[in-house]
Amino acid sequence: MSKLKLKLSFDKDCVTKPVIYELVKKYDVMTNILSANIEYGNRGNMILEIKGKEENLSLTLEYFKSLNIKYEIYAEAILWDESKCINCGSCTAVCPTQALTMGKDDLLHFDKDKCVVCQLCINACPIRIISVEL
Repeated sequence: MSKLKLKLSFDKDCVTKPVIYELVKKYDVMTNILSANIEYGNRGNMILEIKGKEENLSLTLEYFKSLNIKYEIYAEAILWDESKCINCGSCTAVCPTQALTMGKDDLLHFDKDKCVVCQLCINACPIRIISVEL
């Protein structure tokens, strides 16, 4: 099973279409909406994780193209040097998917599965211990 993280941008014509339903029903793709900003009758943006067979993921991308949904594939990974972290929490304020959170133990926790590599945390870190791996 393969997995992709995507940033989708779509216009008002697609906002009313059951896009996620189609992915599940027609293409047998599991979906996880990590972040969404959708306004009925207007534009929309979504960060979406999809899992499935490689050929089904390819069909999904073709489906997006047929609907004029623009997508970007996140292929990088965020690297966090936990040993140098001072647990200030600055990065948590800018993380849109809550991949970086402060735990009840007052320590920073990083969930790579939630990370969409938006890179906002890199500039937010005062000691520059967060970087991106290509």
